Amino acid sequence: MIAPTALEGVIVIEPKRYGDERGFFSETYSARALHEAGFEGVFVQDNHSRSPKKGTIRGLHFQAPPAAQDKLLRVSRGAILDVAVDIRTGSNTFGKAVAVELSAENWKQLLVPKGFAHGFCTLTDDCEVLYKVTEYYAPDHEGGLRWDDPQLGIEWPVKSADAIINTRDARWPILRDFETPF
Repeated sequence: MIAPTALEGVIVIEPKRYGDERGFFSETYSARALHEAGFEGVFVQDNHSRSPKKGTIRGLHFQAPPAAQDKLLRVSRGAILDVAVDIRTGSNTFGKAVAVELSAENWKQLLVPKGFAHGFCTLTDDCEVLYKVTEYYAPDHEGGLRWDDPQLGIEWPVKSADAIINTRDARWPILRDFETPF
């Protein structure tokens, strides 16, 4: 099943799982299904992140054009609150965020298109996130927004003082000081 969110282009995907005495089988990616939902991207790289501690924040990140990325995320172990923020110039939802819980249990995925900053917070210890991207990693085109900017209105499941975050992510600009490349 593919369902839209409150932000145009950000979609939730719920692949079917077929189980029996051996375990389960699931088709976790279908270019045809995404194409039928209006997605035209081609994924070129798979990424895998592991966060050992609950309350770890990664983001809010994006890559600017010409290296902008669409991302398709899923969780293979644990659970996250996955967040997308609209940073498209002229968008009716500019600066608005959507958050979806992704977990190994609920098997949901989130498609985050170009023009959105993306980040997540781990809801469990020992969390693993897998994601596909449509452009290769390009550090010269990397950008971000501060995860705890109150203007974004994101209800993170961790207090600022308890969040595990790296120095770079803590230093991204807030929305009012941000010039979007999209």
